[in-house]
Amino acid sequence: MDLLRETTFGRLVRLATRGKFLGHDDSSSLLLLEKNQNLQMQSTPSVSHEAFNVENQESKVNENSAVESTTATSSPQNENGSSAAPKDPEKAGDQLLVDWAPDDSHNPRNWSTPKKLFVTFQICLLTTSVYIGSAIYTAGLPGIQQEFQVSTVKALLGLTLFVLGYALGPMVWAPMSEIPYIGRNPIYVGTLFAFVLLQLPVIYASNFSMLMAFRFITGLVGSPVLATGGATIADMYEPRKQAYGIGVWGIAAVFGPAMGPLVGGFAAESKGWTWPIWELMWLSGFCCIVLFFCLPETSSSNILYRRTVRIRALTKNPNIKCQPEIEAEGMSGKEIGLMVFIRPFTLSFTEPICFFLNLYLALIYGLLYLWFESFPIVFLGIYRFTEGTLGLAFLGILIGSFIIMVPFFYYLYRYVEPQFNDLGQLRPEVRLQPAMVGAFFIPVCLFWFGWSARPSVHWIMPVIGSSFFSMGAFLLFMAVLGYLGDAYPKYIASVFAGNDLIRSSFGAAFPLFANAMYEKLGVGWASSLLGFLSVAFVPIPFILYFYGKRIRMVSKMATHDL
Repeated sequence: MDLLRETTFGRLVRLATRGKFLGHDDSSSLLLLEKNQNLQMQSTPSVSHEAFNVENQESKVNENSAVESTTATSSPQNENGSSAAPKDPEKAGDQLLVDWAPDDSHNPRNWSTPKKLFVTFQICLLTTSVYIGSAIYTAGLPGIQQEFQVSTVKALLGLTLFVLGYALGPMVWAPMSEIPYIGRNPIYVGTLFAFVLLQLPVIYASNFSMLMAFRFITGLVGSPVLATGGATIADMYEPRKQAYGIGVWGIAAVFGPAMGPLVGGFAAESKGWTWPIWELMWLSGFCCIVLFFCLPETSSSNILYRRTVRIRALTKNPNIKCQPEIEAEGMSGKEIGLMVFIRPFTLSFTEPICFFLNLYLALIYGLLYLWFESFPIVFLGIYRFTEGTLGLAFLGILIGSFIIMVPFFYYLYRYVEPQFNDLGQLRPEVRLQPAMVGAFFIPVCLFWFGWSARPSVHWIMPVIGSSFFSMGAFLLFMAVLGYLGDAYPKYIASVFAGNDLIRSSFGAAFPLFANAMYEKLGVGWASSLLGFLSVAFVPIPFILYFYGKRIRMVSKMATHDL
């Protein structure tokens, strides 16, 4: 019942019935609040508080809620560096701060393991349902070229614009999901519902311009989970365990693009280019139903805020606040605009750590989407695969990610977890160790793939070579994103938004020149060119591992604590 209560369905039922069904149990928390107030009055008799009575309240607050009194000296800071404390010092002493108790069952960090795993599964399902939308489109490229009489490059714009929507969407959706008044669920469910419906204009596009416009829009509205999925995982797991959940989520991000050509290939071959989009609509529609009924809110800020609103309404005491609410009140529209539109760019281009790591992940992301153009050249042109069986060649990428996950998890358990201190903190540079291994897998993959793709060599060899790409990409993404989050904890939303924008822009651009490059240079030398480029990036994780702390110490935005 607790799971259903915090879902979108549960909240709508509670709103429609005015709390009669799926309501909250509030009485114990009100008693805790009254006890806390009495203690405060005894310890500081000069401060007067508004008295309140809880005996005849019909609604109830969660029995584990903890309520503390704030003082005028506390001034936590938000991402913008502005004080989150109440602006009026005199009022600060009168405020009662609603916070989590250590064993609060409504705190996502205290959820049971089965509940956490179920929510993680739903985030993975959502990620796969959206991410598959980029690659599944490529299965119908021949049909799109024929129906709209366009070239291969123009037809590929449907992939490019979809990925470009990935880049721009999180600039808005990610900050919105961090606002206590909104939370993550309305963003997830609302945008996914729009994503499902907007597949219809794609399917029934009357001209090429309409097709391209709605491919961009669907990418835009489908993008929230790509930026905030990791944040949802972090909502539930303590720092030393977060990498496991994010690793599983990362596999789902690989699973979508890898399965897209396979799922869509046979459908496009038999029924035409619109059938892969129908499959995308069915999968995302099923996911939307699951999330509507089963995905609980994971944002602790939103859960605490709604609890505070209930207590404040019952007690008629306007001085009852929670920390997320205070922080939100302390942010002006200008500060929010700075966080959303300006800081991601300034961090990405003025911070050396962000600049080089974003550029590295952008290369990897661009290579991922370049595969969707290079694979047809190799497996259709050289090995004579059919449109349907072409998707089977992408299984190497998927299998590689599963293979690397096992040793990566062992490394986390054996070597990383023991290095956390008592406060749950880890020296950021430790996160880069997997990247120092994964960096070598990328050039190995490109050289292997390029020079084994010829008629005299069995087709399984380039498939095996492609598996090294997902191994390297997995290790690089897990290491780099973890490092950026630890190195810039105050600006994590802006750092990830900038990273997503830059790498998605590369992912959108790379497929457009792939066909011309492979035709002019040949498969071997085109892959080698990219391989040499990836070799140039290999030193980056090594340099930051040894000198990253020194760079952080001279930065105004990076952490100096560890």
